Amino acid sequence: MSLSEKEETKKLYHSISEVSEMYDIPASTIRYWEKEFDFLKPNKNQKGNRVFTEKDLENIAILVDLVKLKGYTIAGAKEQIKNQKTAKLKLPDNAENKTQEVIAKLQEIRTKLINLSEQLDSDDDN
Repeated sequence: MSLSEKEETKKLYHSISEVSEMYDIPASTIRYWEKEFDFLKPNKNQKGNRVFTEKDLENIAILVDLVKLKGYTIAGAKEQIKNQKTAKLKLPDNAENKTQEVIAKLQEIRTKLINLSEQLDSDDDN
């Protein structure tokens, strides 16, 4: 895979530090919101690290808007979400979570295969 192909590939998962940097909020805030808001449940990889999908990023953006920009308390944000039934909010669904787990495993396998292929190519060159 060439460098340009890697650049064009959209990242499917983001670490908590990347999300923290994206939204300019501490990772501890994200972890706290995860406990407070039942729709924010990022998957975890084999190492136990949180992996955030685009759906998770959209949900965090809603929380940043309500809590950080509009000044709602956690309770107020919960009430606002409940009352508005925000169309943007994508609540987790067991089937979708399973799909995300399968995608994560396949991505991991793909990465390992690419690394193995690159190693074999470099061994052939020697």
